Amino acid sequence: MALLKGKGAMTGINLIAKVYKNGVTKDGKSQYADVQLDARDPRGPEQTNLHLKSDRVQGEDDKVRYNNGAPYSTGQMEEIVKVAGPNTEPILNKDGNEVGTIYGFKGNVMPATRGTGLVVNTKSVEASEFKVDDKTLDNQFASMRAAREARTAAKESQVQAPAPEAKQQAAEVEVDEPAVG
Repeated sequence: MALLKGKGAMTGINLIAKVYKNGVTKDGKSQYADVQLDARDPRGPEQTNLHLKSDRVQGEDDKVRYNNGAPYSTGQMEEIVKVAGPNTEPILNKDGNEVGTIYGFKGNVMPATRGTGLVVNTKSVEASEFKVDDKTLDNQFASMRAAREARTAAKESQVQAPAPEAKQQAAEVEVDEPAVG
């Protein structure tokens, strides 16, 4: 899940929403959407997970998957679609059939009142600073992969070169204490 810390970190964020046609609830009142921080937003590059919601789910086949979809009411989805306007891109399956749409927009996010993660405050949505295209999802995955690799490299360099404090503590431990008694 995206980590947004500090004053103003949850406002005016460039977002993308992956909305699948089969994500509508049976009663038709809600639509599940995988909303992500746009990797091109200034808060995006260091994020190892750009999804606003990301729940770990263990399937019946014991494989771990992630549920990134959060429910939005029909009215909330209409706001996102309206503000995105022409800033959309179809989501195609491996056969080239359209199975959903990516919407580019900007908005404020807040902690979900039910469940986990963050949700979009659809009363605050506006047009995105970035255009979505057929490379947007590839760029999202590449950004997350680069952030994970950078974090791994940083951890490895810390392990190889212990901090000066650690060396100082080790030196203090080696000092013999006078024996009592």
